[in-house]
Parts: sequence; C-alpha cells; structure tokens
Amino acid sequence: MRSIRKIIFLAVLLYIINFFLQGNYVVFRPGTAENLKEIITVENGIDSDHEGSFFLVTVAQQPANLMLFMGSLVTPSIELFPKWRIHPPEIDLEEYYEIERRRMRDSQYLAKIIALRRMDYDVPIISDGILVVETMEDSPARDILKPEDVIIELDGERVNLAEELVQKIQERPVGSEVQITFKRNDSVLTESVTTVPHVEDREKAGLRIFIRTLDWEPQLPVEIEIGTGAIAGPSAGFMFVLEIMNQLEEQDISHGKKIVGTGTIDMREDVGPIGGIKQKVAAAEAIGADFFLVPAENMQEAERAAGRIQLVEIDTLQDALNFLETIRSDVSFLYDPERMLISQELIPLPVPVENSCYCFLVSLDKEEKFPL
Repeated sequence: MRSIRKIIFLAVLLYIINFFLQGNYVVFRPGTAENLKEIITVENGIDSDHEGSFFLVTVAQQPANLMLFMGSLVTPSIELFPKWRIHPPEIDLEEYYEIERRRMRDSQYLAKIIALRRMDYDVPIISDGILVVETMEDSPARDILKPEDVIIELDGERVNLAEELVQKIQERPVGSEVQITFKRNDSVLTESVTTVPHVEDREKAGLRIFIRTLDWEPQLPVEIEIGTGAIAGPSAGFMFVLEIMNQLEEQDISHGKKIVGTGTIDMREDVGPIGGIKQKVAAAEAIGADFFLVPAENMQEAERAAGRIQLVEIDTLQDALNFLETIRSDVSFLYDPERMLISQELIPLPVPVENSCYCFLVSLDKEEKFPL
C-alpha cells in the first residue's frame, strides 16, 4: 500500500513539474539548415549552375516539458528559457509573431537593396515617413517634435527609413544644427534642432527621440522572390544578401563550398548579433557545412558550441566577401577580418561531418523603434 502511495505521489509530482515547465518555459533546439538557392529566385539569376551553396539556419522553439528538460541537462544545444525572456509579457503571442514576421519582411527588403546596390543597380525606396514614437525628457526636440509626428526630410533631403535618418544625423558633429521637416495632422512643418550626444554613444550626434519607419518598400529593378514560409525574424538578412549576389554573379562566390551563416544586416552593411547561436552551430554541423559565418558579437559563444566546423568571424558584409575570396582553392587561410588580410599560415580544410540547424529594439509598446 505504501509503495502504491509513493508511485501516485511521484506521478502527481512529475505531472505538476511538467505542467509548470509547459506554462513557463520555452525550449530552444537545433532547427533546420535551408539551402538558399531553393528559397531565393532572382530574375535571370544563374545560381543553379553553381556548385556551392549558402544556407540559413533556424532555431526550433516549443513549450518545454519534462523530457526536453532532461535532454537539456545532457545536450548543450537544447536550452530552456523563461517565456518572459522570449515573448515580452505585454505582448500576446500572435502580436509577437506578427512583429517577427514584419522583421523578416524588412530584412528581405534590406537584403534586396544592399545586394542590388552592390551590383551597381539603382534601388529607390518609398515610405510613408518616419514616425516619432517618443521624445526623451532631455531631448533638444522635446518642444518641437511630438509623438505621432511623421518626419519626411532632413535638411531638405527626403528620408525614408528610421535607420537612414539615424545614420545621416550621426554623420554630423555633435552640436550641429539640422532642419527637420515633418507632418503633423494636415500640416507640414520645418524646424531647426541642435544635435546633442547620442544616448548610446556620446561621440555621435543624436536628438534623443525614438523613431520607427512606417510602411515602406524598395522599388526593385530586378524581380527577387524570397520564400521563407513560416521562418520569421531578421537573423537571415546577411545570408540573403550573399545568395542574391551569388545569383547575379557569373562566378560562384561560394567557390563550391557549403557555407552556412547567420546575422542581421543594416543599410551600412554591418552584420549584427542574433539569438540561438548554439542551436544554429549544431544545425550547421549536422549538414556537414564547410564554414559558418558568425557575427562578431556571437563568436565566443559559437566557439564554445562548435565541434569540427570552421567558424569565420564577421563584422560587415565586406568581411564576408573578403573571406570568400580566400577559399578559391582547396586551402583555407587564417583570416583576420579586422586587418582585412589573410595570414601567411596555411591549414587544410576540415573534413566535413557526414549528414545525420541594429540595432533594432522591440519595444514593449509592440513596435520596432530606433533611438536617435
């Protein structure tokens, strides 16, 4: 009788633990590696003849349970996170997914623009303007700009993206005067504002306001289709650029290699950090990739997770293009992205594993916004 009670007690305890895990934790585990030549189609592209391939990698998310919890104790690529760290509590799940889908759309727009401009195409951008979300208490524009104002010009020049406005302001010295043209209701106003040190980097100019881009899209001279299905978020933007460029180049810029990568990308061609790097390294190794292009800020964690795959640290798109130039032959060079050089030491390529996964701010007001 006592043993039956123990069994019942244990069963109830395990049920409670499992119920608690499902309701409060999310599991990250390796997802898939997707061949980008099967996802991206560029008008008159020639990538199908290239021997190499670029891949994006995904992270699978699901509610935790007791079995996955046990697996996380012995498998480094399976991790548990509290739900509040993944989904802001002020945003319901469907709204969160909608934000991530919008970030995927914007990453595709950016990738198309960057790749085509790299190939000397002119790519105009149209937008509904840049929304003022909030002004900080010490903003020099606090008495000039109000939430819901829509900025359309800087010093008489049209600006379409929040990121573009941030970049143009930061090209000016701190303390310089700028002319901001904006819409308020049915009126168009122009006012002068003196820049101050940016809240995140005091050596750069800013206005201490939060802004976001309203609806926008590029006017593409070449048709480009990117079919990512249910994949969301901005972390494949960098790899989209490489694949689009590869389809527009006669030469295979992957040089016959299987190259996985991850990272956001912005209009300055900076490659930004992503989440789930452990899981993405595992997904890359599972397909026997030759190289994994890793954002610099994720490099240390990637090195701890990597087995046999060769990691390449990337800060900018140009870093990646420089690296790709070093793999024309069957030897890999020790690459130093900071010096944009290759070292003189040669090492053999790793043996592939056999086949067996801006700073944009997601604010709690459910919108993406930039600090300026």
